[in-house]
Amino acid sequence: MLDDLLPISLTLDAPLLAGSGLWSLALYLGLPSVGDWLMDGLVRWFDFAERSLYFSQEASQKAFEKTRAARASQNAFYASILSILPFLLAGGIANGAIAQIFDKNWTIAWAVMAVFAAGVYELGRRSGPDRPDR
Repeated sequence: MLDDLLPISLTLDAPLLAGSGLWSLALYLGLPSVGDWLMDGLVRWFDFAERSLYFSQEASQKAFEKTRAARASQNAFYASILSILPFLLAGGIANGAIAQIFDKNWTIAWAVMAVFAAGVYELGRRSGPDRPDR
């Protein structure tokens, strides 16, 4: 059905997509500071871009303050969605590297092991003794 709509032939390799998704999840769980840094940067950029849409000072201040809470939550949502894209790209690269180093059949197995390791790391990081709320 998809071939009828598109003029080009589009083939999706299921193991490639699964391995890339799993590697992306492992990287996202294993590098939480990078994800937080990306989200903070994107929120700042969205806030700056939205602030530049208001031209006059007096009218813009009223309109800007009136919709601050809605815009902040909307910008945080967009930033959280877009912060996943670099991890998807890095997951695809990691999956390709594992496919070149080992056999293509091992990519999903290594990705599952990486997700388990990153999950254990994340659980330990969140419940460790050096948490700031303890």
